[in-house]
Amino acid sequence: MTNETYAISGMTCASCSRAVERAVGKLPGVAEAVVNLATEKLSVTYDEAISGKDAIIASVDKAGYGANPFVDSKTVTIPVSGMACASCVRAIERGVSKMEGVIDASVNLASEKAQFTYAPDKVRLSQIKQKIRDLGYEPRVVEVDRKPDADADRKDAEIKGMWRRFTLSAIFAVPLLYVSMGPMISWLAWPVPSWMNMMRYPLVYAIVCLVLVLPILWSGRKFYSVGFRAMLHRSPNMDSLIATGTGAAMLYSLYAIYRIAQADFNAVNHLYFETAGVIITLIQLGKTLEAVSKGRTSEAIKKLMGLTPKTATVLHGDVQDEIPVEEVEIGDVLLVRPGEKVAVDGVVLEGNSAVDESMLTGESLPVDKKPGDAVTGASLNKSGALRFKATRVGQDTTLAQIIRLVEQAQGSKAPIAKLADVISGYFVPVVIGIAVLAAAVWLLAGQSLVFSLSIFIAVLVIACPCALGLATPTAIMVGSGKGAELGILIKSGEALENAHRVDTVVFDKTGTLTKGVPEVTNIVALAGFAENEVLQWAASAEFGSEHPLSGAIVRKAESTGLSLKPSREFQAIPGHGIRARVDDTDILFGNEKLMASNGIDASAFRSQTDELAEQGKTPMYLAVDGKAAGIIAAADVLKENSRHAVKKLRDLGIRVIMMTGDHRKTAEAIAREAGIDEVLAEVLPGGKAEEIRKLQAEHRVVAMVGDGINDSPALAQSDVGIAIGSGTDVAMASADIVLMKSDIGNVVSALRLSRATIRNIRQNLFWAFFYNLVGIPVAAGLLFAFGGPLLNPVFAAAAMSLSSVSVVSNALSLKTFKA
Repeated sequence: MTNETYAISGMTCASCSRAVERAVGKLPGVAEAVVNLATEKLSVTYDEAISGKDAIIASVDKAGYGANPFVDSKTVTIPVSGMACASCVRAIERGVSKMEGVIDASVNLASEKAQFTYAPDKVRLSQIKQKIRDLGYEPRVVEVDRKPDADADRKDAEIKGMWRRFTLSAIFAVPLLYVSMGPMISWLAWPVPSWMNMMRYPLVYAIVCLVLVLPILWSGRKFYSVGFRAMLHRSPNMDSLIATGTGAAMLYSLYAIYRIAQADFNAVNHLYFETAGVIITLIQLGKTLEAVSKGRTSEAIKKLMGLTPKTATVLHGDVQDEIPVEEVEIGDVLLVRPGEKVAVDGVVLEGNSAVDESMLTGESLPVDKKPGDAVTGASLNKSGALRFKATRVGQDTTLAQIIRLVEQAQGSKAPIAKLADVISGYFVPVVIGIAVLAAAVWLLAGQSLVFSLSIFIAVLVIACPCALGLATPTAIMVGSGKGAELGILIKSGEALENAHRVDTVVFDKTGTLTKGVPEVTNIVALAGFAENEVLQWAASAEFGSEHPLSGAIVRKAESTGLSLKPSREFQAIPGHGIRARVDDTDILFGNEKLMASNGIDASAFRSQTDELAEQGKTPMYLAVDGKAAGIIAAADVLKENSRHAVKKLRDLGIRVIMMTGDHRKTAEAIAREAGIDEVLAEVLPGGKAEEIRKLQAEHRVVAMVGDGINDSPALAQSDVGIAIGSGTDVAMASADIVLMKSDIGNVVSALRLSRATIRNIRQNLFWAFFYNLVGIPVAAGLLFAFGGPLLNPVFAAAAMSLSSVSVVSNALSLKTFKA
């Protein structure tokens, strides 16, 4: 299947988009046609063998619209500063999406990064950046070879700046609040200099308050520059609400000073300088705490980037040359000493050692390495020196790919975020409307202008689009980062959300549930022969054979400490077994057909071979000098934790199925051992995806777990494809989730993590909606209308600041998730 995107022209409403979808969807070979009216893009998934671009364009043209295909699309991630809330996200996405050549725009408020997919022949990256600037935000440069600490240093500098601005505000806000509120609270009896007495010297008092509030306004000038600019672009955001509310308070207070100067001394009661100053100070405190918390959500990426070694020791003959890791080339021979990190991915040439790969796979025990074994960049060499050849360097190393996958996941959006995105697009204009309406209603009801202004400011300040905008991305960032720590790479927010709905898990057998390598399981000797003797004869005869079972027998003999006898006259008999001379003894080793064709009676083994076959094992007969000597059974055995993982899945209420191309009897034996009741046996590689489709037709949400090339179609067809990290690159490319170690217990951890993350997102969204649904009516005076209290704008600002911090803090609770 091929997926392509087309720009559609001529659409004006939802009916147009539906017409295009219907026209293209009717074409033969088209699996899916989806139109995004906002971006005027058509995404088509189709079979190139049946349909083509010309047919798609013609069908759109026939429906009365125009279509232009996007080719050679490019995806780039740009850090963006100046965003304050979900409305900012919406403004950038909407503004950039409308540009010709932009296929997709996704902005993440939590990471402050925007991901754009565009056609370079239609639009340049510089134009996208300029569009972001025009919208009132600042795109920053993305460096290809990033230094691990560069982003962290920038964030730290930004947070330090925010603390400085808050401190400046607080220094002036405290005396401003003291001077303004102290005399009004009789029971406190705060001393105020006589020359600042608001009743005796109202003009002096008003000017002192104005002088104190000006530095606060300067420290919070960003709210005004960004907020009013956003309003000019018809994309008001949280800054717009703050700027409008505090701006109204300032203007009214300045008018009050004018009236005081005109000898209207009662106007001293209408000063709102402390309201504007304290609101800005509290919101600055909230935004600073939010930035600190948001920084903690990306700690997983920082940890991964910090794993990269700085230098590598390259060998030129016997000369050792220490160079920056960026200069290592494919094919270089490198030396890694005990206690050093492996610089890049490679293959061991010389030496034996134990390597700690826990930082990448989550596997706590060091892994033994010998010549021919692969080593992974950033893993820690524990014991012996290793010489290895570099196979992957730079952005192609396993660590670089992991970082890229985690960043993509953290930058992506889950479908559950769509509702928040839609609401945030209308949120700020609606809040401004509610504020104006509430103030007007109270004014018409006979309340004073001061009272109505207080209502207006409180509604604007308490509304919090930030909580809505942060609810989903912060949880996805922490969840995917925690997954990376556990060796579980989740490629997107959509995969994370789909995983929590999984009710059926289909396991491939070979290499997934089983080790993928045959092992000797049973040795049976006839009278006159010992088990070790049977194994020694068979291993000596098989030594040098390329058959997979031969390797299992030789490995078993070596692990038992048996020495192999010299063999000659080796002859492989296709479909039967082998013949060889070992110590001048004629050895036959193979199946029952081999015994029968050589006139050897193997009936003494009949009951044992039948029983072993029932268990899914392959029995092989050994004959020594024409006499039956024994049998050796081999099988692809279960991984140690397969049965435990299957039980855990069933405890979660998940249906577990095993799918394999093996004979039914063998498959059922393995399934029984694993504790699986349902088996799909004798399934050809091409039929695996069809079996997944059948399950989906039963309205099951299916996760497919596999490791081989032949699993790729099924991984792609399933709702969630999970690839074992020890598998092929093709399988990992087709999967939605990659397990860095071949422990299928991590399948359970991945599904539990997704459930925990989605539960966290729902909690965040609930509190974000609940806060606004309750807070805005209270600020509008609903309680006051029924005899209750009136919400002071200062307390509204404090509540708004706490709402964002609480959402981010709740997302950070995912860090405590245990596998």
